Amino acid sequence: MQNTNIQKEEDVTTIKREDYQYPPKEGFIVTHFVTVADVKRSAEFYLRILGGNVVREGEPTIIQIANSWLILNVGGGPTDDKPTVTLQTPQNPNEVSSFMNIRVADIRTSYENWQKKGAEFLTEPKDHGVEIRCYMRDPDGYIIEVGQITVD
Repeated sequence: MQNTNIQKEEDVTTIKREDYQYPPKEGFIVTHFVTVADVKRSAEFYLRILGGNVVREGEPTIIQIANSWLILNVGGGPTDDKPTVTLQTPQNPNEVSSFMNIRVADIRTSYENWQKKGAEFLTEPKDHGVEIRCYMRDPDGYIIEVGQITVD
C-alpha cells in the first residue's frame, strides 16, 4: 500500500506533519531524548544538518525531524521518577551504548549535503554488503549512523 501523504523536499522524502501529532492524541509515538550540554547549540546543529521543525523551544527543546521527534535537554541528577539515574552527555567519545540511526534513500547525496552543512563524519560511507553506512557526531559527541539498505 502506498502512502499518499508523502512529500518530496530537496533530496529527502518526509511524511507530512499532520500525519503525526505531538503530543499524541491516541496511542503513542516514539521520541529520542538526547542529553546535551547546550540546548540552543544542539538544536541549531540538528536543524541545520537534518532540517525539521521546532515544536517547543527552551528546556527541553522538541524538534520534529521527518517522522520522529528529538527532545534536547541538559542533564541533571536524580528526580522523583528516576531516583537513582543521572543524565549526562557522553564522557568518552570512543565508548557508546546507543545511537540514533537514520535510514536514507541515497547515502552519497545525504553524506555530501550534510557535510557541506557542517556535519563531521568519522569516515566516508562504507559498503557492508547489505547496507552502506557512515557515522557523524553531534556537538556533544553522540554518534549518528547514516545508512542506506542495499538489498530488498
